[in-house]
Amino acid sequence: MIAESAPCASLAAAPARQGSATLMRAADVLAALIAASLPWSTTVPSIFVGLWLLVVTPIIDWRDYARRLAQPAYALPFVVLLLALLGTLWSDGDWTDRLHAIKPVAKLVLIPPLLYHFSRSERGFTVCAAFLVSCALLAVYSWIVLLNPALKLTATASAGVPVKNYIDQSQEFTLCAIALALPVLNFLRGGSMIATAACLALILLFVTNMVFVASARTALLCIGVLLMLFAWRHLSRRAALLLFASAVAASALAWTASPYLRQRIADIAVEYRHGREDISHASTAQRLTYWRKAAAAFAEAPLFGHGTGSIKRQFERAASTESDLDAEIVSNPHNQTLHVAVQWGLLGVVLLYALWIAHLRLFTGDGLAAWIGLVVVVQNIVSSLLNSHLVDFHEGWIYVLGVGVAGGMVLKGQAAPDYWLRSWCGNSSGLPPAS
Repeated sequence: MIAESAPCASLAAAPARQGSATLMRAADVLAALIAASLPWSTTVPSIFVGLWLLVVTPIIDWRDYARRLAQPAYALPFVVLLLALLGTLWSDGDWTDRLHAIKPVAKLVLIPPLLYHFSRSERGFTVCAAFLVSCALLAVYSWIVLLNPALKLTATASAGVPVKNYIDQSQEFTLCAIALALPVLNFLRGGSMIATAACLALILLFVTNMVFVASARTALLCIGVLLMLFAWRHLSRRAALLLFASAVAASALAWTASPYLRQRIADIAVEYRHGREDISHASTAQRLTYWRKAAAAFAEAPLFGHGTGSIKRQFERAASTESDLDAEIVSNPHNQTLHVAVQWGLLGVVLLYALWIAHLRLFTGDGLAAWIGLVVVVQNIVSSLLNSHLVDFHEGWIYVLGVGVAGGMVLKGQAAPDYWLRSWCGNSSGLPPAS
């Protein structure tokens, strides 16, 4: 009887394993569809996210998942959301603003299930490849609509930007170009010249688009920081000097060849000097005004802030009639730290930086997954100096998806040798809990 029970149990478990494998594949496909649709749409990725949650929920080992919530990378997104929910209780903003301010924070809680799923999946790089291919197609299409604006899918404010806006497009292209730097280095060291040339061609596609078609100045700042990060992480001193010399030469060539790039940089001074007279060309002056008002609001409630959704109310209080710029009322100070500080004070700022640090620590190792994740987190931190990119829709979802997928792949590589045995056997295996 005992000898026969094991084969019977194995046969009984086979359909369950097969069903789980089917759901795993479906979840992987849906994650790839989220990544592929993100550069093009806001509605379609949201639909795929809902479907992904429906598919992945039945295949989560909830006891194992609960144990992992003790890790900061898993737990902190929930803590941040909890603070946002509690912050509605002391907010001085309208309830519409309070509830609206929860939504951008809520997407962060998708990071833990993504980490968990891709720590068990074999298809994490498929999701990354889907995003890369989609961005490459967007870059090609961007050149096409620059030459023929009638072919745009939607009405956009910038030439050469077929969907969304130039800030989102530049952030995507920067991420792809810098993430490809490590494959170029690895292929070059391995003597695979065709693969090296293909990666370099993609990098050139993204960079030339930002130089000649459409670029955000925040993205240009990110490129400089991420190049230094790449040199520090992956290059010798001699190779780093060669990279910096090449970057300076390429920048000089781009400056000489692109009137568009020169104009984008020159506009900084113009926007600062004349922003109060012409608010339509006041990007630099606007940011400085937003920061001044947000810092003053933070100083009034430094410990716990003014509550969730209170930014618009604070700008209403600070509005004056000195100029159109001083009278402007917004709900986004275009700085992630100030965005958090106004609403939740020092407590919120500490949690924000704890979240970033916890996710940075996921990617301290070697390998492509660690490099992709590191680029995603550092890009978000740097761009959040000039924008509120963690809670913005597009850049926020890039962060959620990038950290979740790349972080899951890194955790999978760190798992103990008995991880997959534990996954198949469940709680009846007698194995100790995963660390």
